[in-house]
Amino acid sequence: MISKSDEKDFNEIYQIINDAAIAYRGIIPPDRWHEPYMSTNELQDQIDDGIEFWKYVEDDKILGVMGIQDKKEVTLIRHAYTRTVNRKTGVGSKLLQHLSNICTSPILIGTWADAKWAIRFYEKHSFNLLKKEEADMLLRRFWTIPDRQVETSVVLASKDWNWP
Repeated sequence: MISKSDEKDFNEIYQIINDAAIAYRGIIPPDRWHEPYMSTNELQDQIDDGIEFWKYVEDDKILGVMGIQDKKEVTLIRHAYTRTVNRKTGVGSKLLQHLSNICTSPILIGTWADAKWAIRFYEKHSFNLLKKEEADMLLRRFWTIPDRQVETSVVLASKDWNWP
């Protein structure tokens, strides 16, 4: 079952993000990696900045989370994570499909350039990898991330993306 998360889910979202982020160790540049990957303060800042988390639940347990952030002309998919023990079971696909269905504006997804499996996942779901110049411009416009993260990230866009 997929539903919007609420305040009571905060600790479980935090745990899922940090559990799943282990897959990025060695992929994320060493100068950007830290443990925990996301602190509770950082997670709260992300929520305060407008990220709305959705959860996939089975047997009263959250197996995966994915955030969306409305930026008026686009919607960002943010912080898409599935518990390590539940990877490759369709949780991420179901969350992405659900969020794609409820979004009314084109969707952009940023991820680490060296996370090839993440890029393949989004491409499998009909997202297109954008050229580096366009991606860099979009990362600076719609995300609040350091320049170093812009340098090491890519952006994928939904089929309805059409930059003016």
